[in-house]
Amino acid sequence: MSSTQLSITASTVDPGLLTLPWSVPLVEWPSEAIVSLPKGISRHTVRFASLSGRVIAVKETTEEMARREYDMLGNLDRLDAPCVERVAVIAGRRDAEGEPLPAALVTAHLKFSLPYRALFTQVLRPTTATRLVDALAVLLVRLHNVGFFWGDVSLSNTLFRRDAGAFAAYLVDAETGELHESGLTPGQREHDLDVARTNIAGEIMDLEAGGRLEGGVDAVEIADGIMSAYRSLWRELTEIETFEAREAWRITERVERLNELGFDIGEMSMQTTGDGTRVSIQPKVVDAGHHQRRLIRLTGLDVEENQARRLLNDLDEFQARGSRAGDDEEMGAHEWLTRVFEPVIRAIPFDLRSKLEPAEVYHQFLEHRWYMSQARGQSVPVAEAVTSYIDDVLRFRRDEATVMGPPTDTLAIPIVTDAVPLPRNPSTGPTDWRDLV
Repeated sequence: MSSTQLSITASTVDPGLLTLPWSVPLVEWPSEAIVSLPKGISRHTVRFASLSGRVIAVKETTEEMARREYDMLGNLDRLDAPCVERVAVIAGRRDAEGEPLPAALVTAHLKFSLPYRALFTQVLRPTTATRLVDALAVLLVRLHNVGFFWGDVSLSNTLFRRDAGAFAAYLVDAETGELHESGLTPGQREHDLDVARTNIAGEIMDLEAGGRLEGGVDAVEIADGIMSAYRSLWRELTEIETFEAREAWRITERVERLNELGFDIGEMSMQTTGDGTRVSIQPKVVDAGHHQRRLIRLTGLDVEENQARRLLNDLDEFQARGSRAGDDEEMGAHEWLTRVFEPVIRAIPFDLRSKLEPAEVYHQFLEHRWYMSQARGQSVPVAEAVTSYIDDVLRFRRDEATVMGPPTDTLAIPIVTDAVPLPRNPSTGPTDWRDLV
């Protein structure tokens, strides 16, 4: 097939797109063009492929739907919503006999992300199911906050990345979505919630029918969890709060609660009564990422929100114990990065670096050291804890990223044995140890 038959829509056209076998139906693509990665359930044919050193997802659909979803993903990206990155729309495909083939939507594979079925090895336990549903509730709130009506909320249409004992959720299928600049009505939000509850219950029941659900797990109860989790977070973000004028401290308290949830305040709307005795406030919430933005500013590390919270707690403890940088926050952060975080990450053997992303490795290392120290009754040296974590935990994990080429940084540097403190009260609390293996 001549490449001139193809119509490629992309913000930046990768020449490698022309080398993929577009004249062959996606289901028949040869093995040398396919990358083996776990994928979720989809009504469309989806395959992973290699493109210029990275992994892409290719979905066959109609040209109209492919272009619509391509545009929607671009709009969501501009709004900083958690979703996969669009790459291209491929139209005008024909097979060797000249017969038309479906158009294809190409998106970038989200590294270290997995469909929900791939996040448990044998059976789904209640704690894992709850964390997945909670992550989906946060994603739905964030999408609704920017005016996105999903229309087909489900675990299957979501990718999950580990986030310091929890999960971070990303939208992977936007073909049914609508963006409303004026915001969503309560009816639209409730419709998405009802669809989510129904789909989640069905997905959990499907696992139960396949013997992949731990005994005692109630599919309906798990599905109901998204309703309460969503409504609690939405209320915290949008509810008007009224209090006595002398209780102005409650304004600061509200801001701190929102920051703890990971959201920043764009502006605060306040109104007082005629006699000035009561004040009503309503925060104008900007998107999530409060801790992410602080960590990026201090260290340049771009990680998930809970990971950022955990790393910042470790950084703050390091500075509180007295770094040589004194009261200079930026200098102290640089010292923590170079003396604490980077030595642990660089100690990971080359062949294990695709197991987990660095921030998750560091979080799990802190958890592992905490457990070791609890069992021993005293702080375990960092070098010993790192070796134990690598040999007893990390080495037995499956890879959660596809490394298409060798990382540029292969230098191993000595570990500073007194750099990382024993967390007296781990910020997230020790997770169920089975979740770390």
